[in-house]
Amino acid sequence: MMIDRPAITQTSRLARRASGTTVANRMVPEETPIALSYGGTTHAVMMASPADFEDFALGFSLTEGIIGSVEEIESIEVQDVEAGIDIQIRLKDKANKRFELRRRRLAGPVGCGLCGIESIEEAMRSVDDVHQPRLGLSADDIVQAVKLLSKVQPLHAETGAVHAAGFYVPGKGIVAAREDVGRHNALDKLAGALDKANIDGGSGAVVVTSRVSVEMVQKTAAIGAPFIIAVSAPTALAIRTAEQAGMTLIALVRGDDFDIFTHPDRVSTGAAKNVA
Repeated sequence: MMIDRPAITQTSRLARRASGTTVANRMVPEETPIALSYGGTTHAVMMASPADFEDFALGFSLTEGIIGSVEEIESIEVQDVEAGIDIQIRLKDKANKRFELRRRRLAGPVGCGLCGIESIEEAMRSVDDVHQPRLGLSADDIVQAVKLLSKVQPLHAETGAVHAAGFYVPGKGIVAAREDVGRHNALDKLAGALDKANIDGGSGAVVVTSRVSVEMVQKTAAIGAPFIIAVSAPTALAIRTAEQAGMTLIALVRGDDFDIFTHPDRVSTGAAKNVA
């Protein structure tokens, strides 16, 4: 089913400036409830941009550990239910049985506080190990990755109000990018796009326009990327989780400046010096 929902809308507002107040139009992003349902039962409802639905379904299923590969999905059907979007995901028998067992183990009602996760144990699940990819990046790679991501954000260019997640491969640049009003959603959509394109997660770095929470690290590890690069700061738990996973966490990329919080051996930055 083709879903015809705009990702952005024009609205009128009063614009107050030093020169005075005027009525003017502005483009703003849409925010839509999107249900991710498995076997006819809703697992999570996310507030998201109404775009890239198949990438979202695939990426969410992968990064949340519901499936191990796209081959475990039998079908994805996107339904417009007026109040929002319902993505019906049907798993193949073996994957569905595994998911049903997992769902029965979890306690409490389904929620969307942390991507539909239902228990503290599930939220603090073990993170995938990304020690093995021996990818290295230079300081120029890191600066360039953020600059290039800024050039492939059409929704942000019009609204200034959405996040982006991109995948940077040295020598190739940003090979895939997705945008969404939610930073986790953008990363899930990127994960789905990478899987559909058969792009190896170990071949590059995830680049995000947001802060780095523990969930962003967990999802990046599920992709298999040994790097996460962000324009904003990380949380303490995100740093500990990246350290545990063997992931290089780089944040606060501003111009030529950035901070490396974990596993700096993968980055060639030149001579080190103390900064406040």
